[in-house]
Amino acid sequence: MGIQGTEVAKESSDIVILDDNFSSVATVLKWGRCVYNNIQKFIQFQLTVNVAALVINFVAAVSAGEVPLTAVQLLWVNLIMDTLGALALATEKPTEELMKKKPVGRKAPLITNVMWRNLMAQALYQIAVLLTLQFKGESIFDVNKKVNDTLIFNTFVLCQVFNEFNARNLEKKNVFEGIHKNKLFMAIIGITLVLQVVMVEFLKKFANTERLNWGQWGICIGFAAASWPIGWLVKCITVPERPIFSYVKFNKRCYIE
Repeated sequence: MGIQGTEVAKESSDIVILDDNFSSVATVLKWGRCVYNNIQKFIQFQLTVNVAALVINFVAAVSAGEVPLTAVQLLWVNLIMDTLGALALATEKPTEELMKKKPVGRKAPLITNVMWRNLMAQALYQIAVLLTLQFKGESIFDVNKKVNDTLIFNTFVLCQVFNEFNARNLEKKNVFEGIHKNKLFMAIIGITLVLQVVMVEFLKKFANTERLNWGQWGICIGFAAASWPIGWLVKCITVPERPIFSYVKFNKRCYIE
C-alpha cells in the first residue's frame, strides 16, 4: 500500500498501490490491455499496407518493367497511414470485454494467428484488385495509362481507409460497434478522405495523377468497400490458438572442437 505501507514493504514489493485502493489494479490492467490491443490493431493495419504495396510493385516491376505506385505516392500512403492511422487506432478506449480475455504471456507472439488471418485476407484482396487494374484496367474501363495509374493509387488508398474500420476489432464481426464514441477516429477518417481528394484532383503534378470523374470515383469506392464483407467472412474462419511459427522447429547443434 502506498499510503499505509512502510518504506521497507514498498521497496520489496513488485507493485505499489499509491491510493490504497484495490480497484486501481483493475483500472491499470484494463488500460494496459487496451494499449496492447491498440498496438496489435495498428500492426495488423500497417502490415496489410506494406505487404500489399510491396507485392504489387514487385510483381509489376518484374513483369512489366514499371511500378504502378510511384515513390511520392508511396510516401503519401505511409504519411497518412502511419500518422493518421496510428492516431485513429491508438485512441480506442478500453472496454469491459478486455477483462474477459486470457492474460498474455511474456513469450506470446505480438502478431497472433487472428492477426495473420485478417491481414493476409485483406492484403490478398488488395493485391488481386490492383494487379487486375494494372494489367487489364485500361481495356476494362477504356481509359488511358495515366488515368489507370490514378485509379490504382486511389483504390489503394481508399482500401486502407475502409480497412481501418476492419482493424478496429481483431475478432468481432461488427466493426462499427461503439464507433460513435470515438469521435477522433471519425474525424481522422474524414481528414484522410479530404486529403486524398486534394491529392488526386488538385495536386496532379506533384502526385503524378489525373482527375477522375464521378463514375471512376465510384469504382474506386466500390472496390474499397468490398473489404468490409471480406473482413466479416474472414472472421468466420477459426484459427488455432497455437502460434503459427511454433510449428517450425529449428534444430540446434553444438559442435565441440
